[in-house]
Amino acid sequence: MIATSARRIARVRPISYVSEAEHFFVANDAPDFGSEAGKVWTVTNTPFPGSLANAGSLPRSGWESGATVEESSFTFLAPSVPANVLGMAHNTGHAGRDLPPQAFHKAATSVVGPGDAIELWPGVGRVDPEAELTIVVGSRVRGLTLSNARTAVLGFTIGNDVSARDLQNSDELWISAKSQDTFTPVGPWIVTDLNGANLAIGIKHNGTELKAASSADLGWGVEEILVYVTSFMTLHPGDLVLTGFPAECARIVPGDTVTCHIEGIGELTNPVVAAA
Repeated sequence: MIATSARRIARVRPISYVSEAEHFFVANDAPDFGSEAGKVWTVTNTPFPGSLANAGSLPRSGWESGATVEESSFTFLAPSVPANVLGMAHNTGHAGRDLPPQAFHKAATSVVGPGDAIELWPGVGRVDPEAELTIVVGSRVRGLTLSNARTAVLGFTIGNDVSARDLQNSDELWISAKSQDTFTPVGPWIVTDLNGANLAIGIKHNGTELKAASSADLGWGVEEILVYVTSFMTLHPGDLVLTGFPAECARIVPGDTVTCHIEGIGELTNPVVAAA
């Protein structure tokens, strides 16, 4: 995966972790994500100043700010610990502009990272994945305008808006359909300085590529979404806003593997299992 003049920022846990709560932020400036240079990261301070949840762990040997770490020495986590996770309803195409913009809430506890399992409980019915360009908020903001909305964007990551369709039909607020545990895989990293206006978006289901689309196919763009959301609520550093899914999806069942991919960011892969 190649992205020009972009920095990647990731939240990671060392393989030799002290506790499961340990996490650090690392950065990589290599333009070719798959190169040798793209696999050597630098430990950095949190990109979310003022966010206690994203403060990062105390330094330890080899994990001080400025230290270099090999990608093989850690696992990727969800790139932030958000206070708020929001998605956009009926933003699957330009027809969505015929309706007012509308957001829905996804529980922050539904967020998981790359490689974590999507757990399906008995009786959940049909469940679909949705690969979505996801805004990572970098500062505390309210009342944004089209002219300054981009200042709130730290970068973009990949979000999988896992959705229980039967519950979506029966629950007007979509809470039970969207906020189940593990229903928001996010990652593997944040890419800064990325123009999100026309990026290819798609899903591989058990290795089979489904019909792709582009972020240009979304009805409401990044700036418009942020203006709308911050017209009624404050966004905080680390918050995630999933922008909508314009491509093809397929039902997932235990035993499946789903990979969401977005041009300029990379791939987010998660297995699907039956909940214990």
